[in-house]
Amino acid sequence: MAEQLNHGEWKGNTAGSTWMHRTLIASFRIMNLRFVYLGMAVFVVPMYMLFAHQGYITMYHYFRQRQGYGVLKSFLHVYLNHYRFGQVILDRFASYAGQKFEFELDGMDLFERLSAGKEGFMILSSHIGNYELAGYSFSSMHKRYNALVYSGEAETVMENRNRLLSKHNIRMIAMKEDMSHVFMVNEALANGEIVSAPSDRVFGSPRNLTCDFMGGKGRFPLGPFMMALQRGLPTITIFVMKISPYRYKVYIREVKCDERPYANRQEKAQNLAQHFAAEMEKVVRLYPDQWFNYFEFWNNDKE
Repeated sequence: MAEQLNHGEWKGNTAGSTWMHRTLIASFRIMNLRFVYLGMAVFVVPMYMLFAHQGYITMYHYFRQRQGYGVLKSFLHVYLNHYRFGQVILDRFASYAGQKFEFELDGMDLFERLSAGKEGFMILSSHIGNYELAGYSFSSMHKRYNALVYSGEAETVMENRNRLLSKHNIRMIAMKEDMSHVFMVNEALANGEIVSAPSDRVFGSPRNLTCDFMGGKGRFPLGPFMMALQRGLPTITIFVMKISPYRYKVYIREVKCDERPYANRQEKAQNLAQHFAAEMEKVVRLYPDQWFNYFEFWNNDKE
């Protein structure tokens, strides 16, 4: 019922058998989300924290060292973070069952303007909030939306993702370690389409950038930023943040380089990544429990 949390063994897939997933979807056709949240809060989250110790420790470091919370407050927010993460996963399964969510949009005019233009654009996504859920509810009316996703996801999840996303002209492109997905991405951008890429987690390629983030130095993947720069594409980021059981707030923000005419491509990629990190930090400060990062992001944290 939750994605794998240990980064050392993280495969980008949702845990649980196909039978469990289908049972959960069937249950959401008759159950209220609030009832399921209660059971998760009382039973599932404490048990999960007990046995997924690596995720527990990394989030404790985040709250203590990056948010600056005291010991007891950090423990409390570790619990709240796991609870929010469980809600995000459950909300996706509720969507598979046909339940609807409301979205409060901040910056939708930017998305609509870029969607109506002739050229493609990049969306830099992150493991903040519930970005995937927005794709089940709204999308561009003018362009195909290509979403880069991690390969190896559970069969039931992929089936339902395809079913819901295809209704909104969204195509999933599986990210692979051999980087073969890059050819599909380049084709999509050449055709003036939208490409969404996870941009806060290094995967496959060892090439990465180090940016200032939350008072430390974090690693970000080079690929998404270089893709945007190679074609001179507009770049945005979208955060979908949970604010109540059936309601989310969506923040859409432009991400662009500073005007530096003599900078080379590597320097521009670094600058673009730093601006993305700055947008991430703004949202994480507002919603500290909704960054679902379960590995030592900064690499210099100590227990």
